[in-house]
Amino acid sequence: MASTAGRLAHQKEREQGVGTKQQAVKFSNQDYEALRQQCLQSQRLFEDQRFPAECKSLGFNELGPYSSNTRGIVWKRPTEMCSNPKFIDDGATRTDICQGALGDCWLLAAIASLTLDQRILTRVVPPDQSFMKNYAGIFHFQFWQFGEWVDVVIDDRLPTRDGKLLFVHSAEGSEFWSALLEKAYAKLHGSYEALSGGNSIEGFEDFTGGIAEIYTLQKAPSNLFQLIRRALSLGSLLGCSIDITNAYETEAVTAQKLIKGHAYSVTGAEEVDFLGKQVQLVRIRNPWGEVEWTGPWSDGSSEWKHISEEEKLKLNHVAEDGEFWMSYLDFIRHFSRLEICNLTPDVLTSDDVHHWNHYQFEGMWRVGATAGGCRNHPATFSSNPQFVVRLDVVDDDPVDGEDGCTFLVGLMQKGGRQQKKLSRNLETIGFAIYEVPDEYKGRSNVHLGPDVLLRQRHVAMSHSFINTREVCDRFKLPPGEYVIIPSTFDPHKNASFILRVFSEKKAATSPLEEDIDAKIEEPEVSESDVDPYFKKIFKQIAGDDMEVSVFELVKILNNIVSHRSDLKTDGFSLETGRLIISLLDKDESAKLGLMEFHLLWNKIQRYLKIFKNHDSDNSGTMSTHEMRGAASQAGFQVNSTVLQAIVSRYADAQYAIDFDSFVACLIKLEMLFRMFKVLERGDSGKIELDLQQWLCLAIH
Repeated sequence: MASTAGRLAHQKEREQGVGTKQQAVKFSNQDYEALRQQCLQSQRLFEDQRFPAECKSLGFNELGPYSSNTRGIVWKRPTEMCSNPKFIDDGATRTDICQGALGDCWLLAAIASLTLDQRILTRVVPPDQSFMKNYAGIFHFQFWQFGEWVDVVIDDRLPTRDGKLLFVHSAEGSEFWSALLEKAYAKLHGSYEALSGGNSIEGFEDFTGGIAEIYTLQKAPSNLFQLIRRALSLGSLLGCSIDITNAYETEAVTAQKLIKGHAYSVTGAEEVDFLGKQVQLVRIRNPWGEVEWTGPWSDGSSEWKHISEEEKLKLNHVAEDGEFWMSYLDFIRHFSRLEICNLTPDVLTSDDVHHWNHYQFEGMWRVGATAGGCRNHPATFSSNPQFVVRLDVVDDDPVDGEDGCTFLVGLMQKGGRQQKKLSRNLETIGFAIYEVPDEYKGRSNVHLGPDVLLRQRHVAMSHSFINTREVCDRFKLPPGEYVIIPSTFDPHKNASFILRVFSEKKAATSPLEEDIDAKIEEPEVSESDVDPYFKKIFKQIAGDDMEVSVFELVKILNNIVSHRSDLKTDGFSLETGRLIISLLDKDESAKLGLMEFHLLWNKIQRYLKIFKNHDSDNSGTMSTHEMRGAASQAGFQVNSTVLQAIVSRYADAQYAIDFDSFVACLIKLEMLFRMFKVLERGDSGKIELDLQQWLCLAIH
């Protein structure tokens, strides 16, 4: 209950702008400015109790408290390591980032990319931090995490051995922004060891909030050069690298001065007229700034003699050190991978670039409710969360010459690095895209069932289902309306995710989810309508007072279901009995009279028919995946969030619902809907309670 309340409070904060770059979430509820002022006033250096200078902050296995790797480690502040420490000295550069005794080179490559773009660097590394003015041993950094920006506060105690930094450090040893950034990122994920192993794309995304595509250049699509040009025009960050086959090849230099296992940036793509032919060129930047490509189109190569001065000027041929041109064909021949990080509009402050349209949604897979697995599992597939995207406008200047609507879909699962400590692996995830049938177009208040999804093939899907943090793919589809269904490969897996859609043109995108509603039928019945035989039986049960107490009610209901071999049930509980009486007791006697019992009897007969209709395998119980349809037949429309709450409350260990739980659930739903309508102000869809009212209603 408390976790659900926390999630609802978080949703409310998001609606108020918390999590945006302008109003970052305070990680661990730590306010940088408030803590800094406290330290300055008390004239003491900050000590972070949320990420203490202890073994547990280092790691849990290779860097655990009993590991030989953590012996001799001393936590020191930069002021204890050198006489004149600097936060950033003469600008942040690639030489500020030297790897230490941690396998996080993927992160360092991403940090190095920050030094190439000042606008992004200042988003992650807030300016006006130093070891001089108002120094209090406290620093802060901002990261994008699963859909929101987070401000992480740290102290500046860093792990050292023999007086030297153990992890990331600058070449000169007196500049500390990169070491402190690494510490903040380690705190975000629970420990330094949680950062071991990864892909630089993860860092790209966490520093920008962008969405990343990866291309294997040996299998480059025919229009990749055009995609590169389009990405650059959209302000995307592009990186490339040459794969290594063994550890000895790391940073090995090829005959034409390209470095293996090294992160380069792609900064330009142009076509030039060369000896009467159009040649495609790509501009590459080496962050080291000194080792450059020596093949065709390199600085000073003979090819430039055949290029007009006008084109040379356009290409800015006299490039800064470390930047060079090469032909696109040489590029895909020599490099192995291209990574494109497409940025959100709020990152791009320049009007010189076009902007992606960006849409983002949070979701959950929960066993028994929304964890339906992939299409291989037809019985549960449609239970997955669903999102509709409406593509109305085709691309301008399509890169492949064909009309259509280009969009990217990224599916990211949460919390992977935090799970490492628990030895849990990421789930295998992916998504499928279906065309919305005509009868459902223009609506977002539906949930497509198996009758819709299983009768058609998908129109697109993720390139694979894979156990990675994010699956991202680019699509081009004709104008129309489509539903994206994210899922784990196997059903019955609990996980949380972020679904993001980046589109070239505006594309209305929203969850495809039923409105919460109830159509409660209560036929008018007078005592003269009650069957005389029913009256006789009721009198025998109720006795002279002609009323049934909760204890008598439970005994009656259990006597009825115990004689039915087609129902599996643990029997009605006193709690269910009290719920029933709370709903139907009109005179507040805490008992049911004849008419109230008659209403109940009709309800139970109706609920029994619905239950049997959804007990598809005649097991005597109903699968929780059938609950949405069963509730709908009973007059209650519930969405995935409410369905998850129902499953959590009423399902057994095998995620089945027996008859007494089914009745209890529907009675509770009816009571909650009725209470809400009584307390609702107008048709606002909201109620307001003070603490006493809330407690009385919740306990009732």
